[in-house]
Amino acid sequence: MNAYSGAAAAAERLVGASVYGRPNGSKLPEGTARGILLPRRNLKIAGGSISCSISGDGGKGLTYKDAGVDIDAGTELVRRIAKMAPGIGGFGGLYPLGDSYLVASTDGVGTKLKLAFETGIHDTIGIDLVAMSVNDIVTSGAKPLFFLDYFGTSQLDVDLAEKVIKGIVNGCKQSDCALLGGETAEMPDFYAKGEYDLSGFAVGIVKKDALIDGKNIKLGDVLIGFPSSGVHSNGFSLVRRVLARSGLSLDDQLPGHDGGPFSLGEALMAPTVIYVKQLLDIISKGGVKGIAHITGGGFTDNIPRVFPPGLGAKIFTNSWHVPAVFKWLQEAGNIDDPEMRRTFNMGIGLVAVVAPEAAERILAESDSVYRIGVVVNGEGVEHVSHA
Repeated sequence: MNAYSGAAAAAERLVGASVYGRPNGSKLPEGTARGILLPRRNLKIAGGSISCSISGDGGKGLTYKDAGVDIDAGTELVRRIAKMAPGIGGFGGLYPLGDSYLVASTDGVGTKLKLAFETGIHDTIGIDLVAMSVNDIVTSGAKPLFFLDYFGTSQLDVDLAEKVIKGIVNGCKQSDCALLGGETAEMPDFYAKGEYDLSGFAVGIVKKDALIDGKNIKLGDVLIGFPSSGVHSNGFSLVRRVLARSGLSLDDQLPGHDGGPFSLGEALMAPTVIYVKQLLDIISKGGVKGIAHITGGGFTDNIPRVFPPGLGAKIFTNSWHVPAVFKWLQEAGNIDDPEMRRTFNMGIGLVAVVAPEAAERILAESDSVYRIGVVVNGEGVEHVSHA
């Protein structure tokens, strides 16, 4: 991870030898992708996490750190790891194979699992698991080939496990990849009764001359936003803290929702959108220069990961509809705008940086994407209300 990459996004996931964010144009390191596994809490690093204390919030606005996720600690760990394994830090790890790259990613679904246990919704959490990895590898233009899963529990409940794996199969179908295998681990006394943990691993492939790495991004290129289904699978430590503060239950109706009956539980458990097929179709028509999966770190830390040095993004905050769940989270948690933008996707789950002419074509062909910004001089992400 280089100096201009988002530290929180890097801490969210460190995988593989990546060409993303290599400002000196150095060659891709030879070697397999690898992650760092740490005791799980909330700040994920290649499927692991950073353990940290949870402070009381009193009456002030909540932050991700209040909920137990210390991004500064993650930044420091990234700095140390970079000394040992230069090249780590892209959305997916790249492994040279003839005229192609194998692209790999690993992830989990974080503390969204806690809400699965509380709501009893287990048949969609597997979709989240697949989405978190395949959405990462498609950012390089790669087509997912296969997926593997890990399911760990203290005592195996076959019916519950079947529901979870049903969701994994569904996610693989959505991303047109094979569920190649997995591991079911029964470890008595390791997890609480009725609980389980999940990890997923995806591998895809892309021709070397078709790799999307952001190197050709230029001033004036356009940012296209792909809508999310809600919170997806990041920031749930803060979500759960807000829920506790709000006094509402998961069965209560989502405040501000303008459709039919829709509970908080349903809103928060909505499965992560899998963008693979839609995105590969757009990529095949040309003009896509960089892609950012908006996970932990939000816009603030993920979008800059795909830019060359000296370029940044201007985001038009009024260019898409922000779902009611985010408005409720911000109001109930008294969370300020920068914290929201660095923790949640705010209704945009993936961002493609494209040439202006490609942007016109994409927007004309689909009414489900938005022109949310433009590439500007300078680094980082600036938010403005109007184009």
